[in-house]
Parts: sequence; C-alpha cells; structure tokens
Amino acid sequence: MPELPEVETVRRGLEPVLVGRRILKAEVRRPGLRWPFPPGLAARLTGARVAALRRRSKYLLADLDGGETLIAHLGMSGRMLVSGAAVGAFHHPHPAPEKHDHVVLDIEGGARVTFNDARRFGALDLWPTAGLEGHRLLAGLGPEPLGNAFSGAHLAARMAGRLAPAKAVLLDQRVVAGLGNIYVCEALWRARVSPLRPAGEVTAAEVEAIAAMVRAVLADAIAAGGSSLKDYRRADGELGYFQHSFAVYGREGEPCPRHDGGTVARAVQSGRSSFFCPACQS
Repeated sequence: MPELPEVETVRRGLEPVLVGRRILKAEVRRPGLRWPFPPGLAARLTGARVAALRRRSKYLLADLDGGETLIAHLGMSGRMLVSGAAVGAFHHPHPAPEKHDHVVLDIEGGARVTFNDARRFGALDLWPTAGLEGHRLLAGLGPEPLGNAFSGAHLAARMAGRLAPAKAVLLDQRVVAGLGNIYVCEALWRARVSPLRPAGEVTAAEVEAIAAMVRAVLADAIAAGGSSLKDYRRADGELGYFQHSFAVYGREGEPCPRHDGGTVARAVQSGRSSFFCPACQS
C-alpha cells in the first residue's frame, strides 16, 4: 500500500495540472471502490474548480471552490495518472481507456486525470471542507511526521510506559500519521533501535533519534519519488526509486549495510514483516 512518500509524490505530480483549474467533465464508471462513491459524484465534480491540493496522512485532499473537498485514497493498487499535459520533462497523450480506469476527470487546459485501481481497495469521498477533520477517515489522526507538531517529545510521551513494540507504536496512526511498514523499518534501522523493543524501554536519546530518522527517511523517499514494489506509479506513470536505497526492508539474509557483521533478519509482528539487523539494532 502506498505510504506517505508515495502519496506526497502523487500530490506533487497532480498539483500543476489541477490547482486553479476547473474540472470540465467527471466520468464515474462504477458505483464505488472499497466503499460506494458519494451520491452524485460526477455531477458534483463537474464544473468545480480545484482551489488547493493537500495531503493528510495517506489521503489526497482536493479542496473545491464550492466548499467541498474530494478525499482520495489509493488503496493497494490505485494510481492517479495524468495525460494530455506535460508532466516533468515529457508530454503524455491520452491513452486508450483501460479496464480498471474507474474515475476520469477532464481538466481545463487539456489535461486528464485517471484513477485506475485494479484491486479496487481505493476510495473517493466528498465532504464539506469546513468540517473535514471530522470525517471518519481523518478524525483522530496524529500529527504529520514532517510537520512541527511531531517531535521527540511528542513521541516520548506516546511511548512512555508502553509494552507494545516500538514499531507498533510508530504504525499507530493516532500517534503519527502516514507511516507504514517500509519507512518504519528503515527509520528504526537508521536510529539503531530494534522493532521488537518494548516502546517503554526506548531511552530518551533513542526516541529523539527515531523522530529525526523518521523525518530523514521520509524526505529521502520523497526526493526519490517514493518506492515502487508492485503497483505504485507516480502521476506521470514512472516508477519511484527509493526501493533501491532500502537498508533492511525486504533484505532478509543479506549483510547489514553498516558492515558490522550482522545479517538482516525478518520477524512477523501483527501479521507484518519487520526487517532489522540484530547486530546493530538493540
């Protein structure tokens, strides 16, 4: 599932062709994806101007001039692809319709944005912008890890006295929004903290290191366009490249990049694989 860097990369790719422009036509080709679409989705989008394009956690938020916000989640395999406009250094003509093109937006100026989702775990909803934080998908989310509200002090307060593993606390969207399995594994490796360690046993210095490494690994991943493992593509259809920089994720049995004699191990926590080096992560 795309995590924060992938969603932010898609947002940045969509922003030049959406913000300030009107949706000339919205075509909705099925009644819903993971959940039913809101009533009259096509009619409510057609004619609306996109005032701003934001990200909250793993959600894209398109604020419309009529006072509603389009909430989009890519799910497991969703892609927001731009055609008919220059994206980066290339012009992408409109492709032939594909089987899993579920929502198509024709944008003022000639661009088209297509929401393609083969596995149909994605989601779209419309909600009043003024009450957006009360939406069921957004209510209760913790601070953004790249924002000022996220810090070592915040994380220390949420980890104090906890018996749950450090990794589980970092994956809790109420503690910090947008982190997923890949980047938590990578941040913990950079901070030299085991994902298996009870959160309450992590020292103050280690918590500060974790917070700093969360920011660093997310910034590096965004700069690389995210990580493409299976379905993820940027808005221009290209792959992300951060998967080539993984230190531990998916590298079970390989030498630790620190050359400390350790070998990357894998442990299953709450049904998810955790990758770490037992030699340098304690």
